[in-house]
Amino acid sequence: MNICEWEEIDLLLIAGDLFHRQPLMRELKEVNFLFSKLSKTRVVFIVGNHDYLKPDSYYHTFQWNENVYPLLNGHMGGIEFPDLQTNVYGLSYHQREITEGLYDRMFAPKKQKYEILLAHGGDEKHIPVKKEVLETLGYDYIALGHIHKPQVLIENKAVYAGSLEPTDKNDIGKHGYVRGDITEQGVGTEFIPCAKREYIHAVVPIEEGMTGGALKDWIRNYIGEHGLENMYKFILQGFRDADVQFDLESAKSFGNVFEVVDETNPSYDFEKILEKNQGNLLGRYIESLKDYDKGSVEYQALHLGVQALMETKRG
Repeated sequence: MNICEWEEIDLLLIAGDLFHRQPLMRELKEVNFLFSKLSKTRVVFIVGNHDYLKPDSYYHTFQWNENVYPLLNGHMGGIEFPDLQTNVYGLSYHQREITEGLYDRMFAPKKQKYEILLAHGGDEKHIPVKKEVLETLGYDYIALGHIHKPQVLIENKAVYAGSLEPTDKNDIGKHGYVRGDITEQGVGTEFIPCAKREYIHAVVPIEEGMTGGALKDWIRNYIGEHGLENMYKFILQGFRDADVQFDLESAKSFGNVFEVVDETNPSYDFEKILEKNQGNLLGRYIESLKDYDKGSVEYQALHLGVQALMETKRG
């Protein structure tokens, strides 16, 4: 909102899912108050699959500020801005899922010099979107919503801005908004990161001899380098000392660590084990795989098999 005001942005485009669920009346009033503070910017939005228009939705009767233009029809509608030589088109969800490719037939009407489409969807249950079809629709720009991660479908033509902040632990990477310009020279877009924090998934390379204390130091240093404000998932991979067991819960104490996953395998002294198990099943298993290179599937199978056989033997 501040950026729109500071930079005197003409249009703020919201491509659905302004809310993560059905909005309450008080929530609509709060958002409308924020929009009303914009002195130059006009807001155009559609409703997505999360806040879709139920029959009793407050969207139907809410009175928006004069600078807010919702496109609430379940079929293509548009808003004209003659002073900008621009029209904005779109449709809203009236049910949670729409499997039909509605945008495949939404060709630009060519009523203004510049025409923009707000489109929400992109998977089989939420208005499938095909890049090659979007290219034929004739819009100067297509602002896409539904996918939480920013991504470019067609360079300077069809772009997912993603969510301003990550909303799920798998929404890794940068989040922000798309700033665009339309002129006679064409369309230019730029992704602007602005999220307060991000989810980071980090692989911890475990080597034989690494202790629980060394693991904690590694995690502490990684968080210090990448930011205490961020949220982390650590995946431990590699071969650990067979006598070491990592305390995963205590590894969460150095920041916003929401998960630690141990995918390590114990590392064994195969020659020593083989010496003690010549001729039996465990020994023959080691003999069959011990000469494969580290990193091979066979070498990993050697570790997993020996672990299973030794646990069976102890049992």
